[in-house]
Amino acid sequence: MIFNLSQHAHIANKYVADLRDIHKQQDRMRFRQNVERLGTALAFELSKTLAYQVKDVETPLGVAKCALPSQPLVLATILRAGLPLYQGLLNVFDDAESAFVSAYRKNHKGGSFEIKLEYISCPVLTDKVLILGDPMLATGASMAIATNALLEYGKPSEIHFVTAIASVPGLEYIQRNFPDAHIWMGALDEELTAKSYIVPGLGDAGDLAYGEKVQE
Repeated sequence: MIFNLSQHAHIANKYVADLRDIHKQQDRMRFRQNVERLGTALAFELSKTLAYQVKDVETPLGVAKCALPSQPLVLATILRAGLPLYQGLLNVFDDAESAFVSAYRKNHKGGSFEIKLEYISCPVLTDKVLILGDPMLATGASMAIATNALLEYGKPSEIHFVTAIASVPGLEYIQRNFPDAHIWMGALDEELTAKSYIVPGLGDAGDLAYGEKVQE
């Protein structure tokens, strides 16, 4: 399943527009808040596909029957850019377990790069719903490497990828490598630059959220 928010009449499209806006990007707090709000909006859409079970909940005046999620969830993200998106997901799935992956681009002369994985913190994933959020799905390499590393901790019952903006090549790469996964995105862009940045995209999400880093 693929859900592209930009194909729907939804207030969250304004969050995507603000994220792209070169003038509004100068306010880091606003940028982080818009990523978080987008994560929350996509989490609500994702929640419609989960399994639910009716349970009795005691109130001060009686017992109410409530439909509650019946599968345990694990929210995962790729540091550092994924933190605001992760928080947006956590705002909705507030009792989920969490996993964190540290990965970055190791740049080489000539413009090539490789994805370096440094750190993972993850609970057991067996029979749980894994939701991995990363704001930019460019080539798909970071998300695929992170996912394969997480799968060392068990086989989830479902895998969901959540991103603010995806590229067509990145989307196709993830579909080839994880054909049963569900993909949730704010928008889909056609192109990648020679350095694998999404066009028109929005720039470097990590730098916009937290400031420019020294290039490795």
